[in-house]
Amino acid sequence: MKKILVIEDDKFLRELISQKLIKEGYDIAEAVDGEKGVKKVKEEKPDLVLLDLILPGIDGFEVLSRVKKDPFLAQIPVIILSNLGQKEDIEKGLKIGAADYLIKAQFTPDEIVEKIKNVLK
Repeated sequence: MKKILVIEDDKFLRELISQKLIKEGYDIAEAVDGEKGVKKVKEEKPDLVLLDLILPGIDGFEVLSRVKKDPFLAQIPVIILSNLGQKEDIEKGLKIGAADYLIKAQFTPDEIVEKIKNVLK
């Protein structure tokens, strides 16, 4: 069973996405801020990370940087899911190493699940 780590401080959205993924047969881990997110990636070694950028403590870009700099974690795909839709934010996220960049307002939970499935193929 594939494990997905959802790093998202919005409780409603985190639970909504987690429930959808559980229904699809994924194992879920959750983190509500950047520091806990990095710690969870190390502990859980998930198959994929779904990452918000605006988080309490360290932001998603910093979480992504730390994951990609760690040789034991660098191969884990990270999909950014954020309200930040500026071109420079998207470019920065992809440059640091995100597998995909989704803008929250533009994707339904079902579409987010589809994106995850595609990256895990």
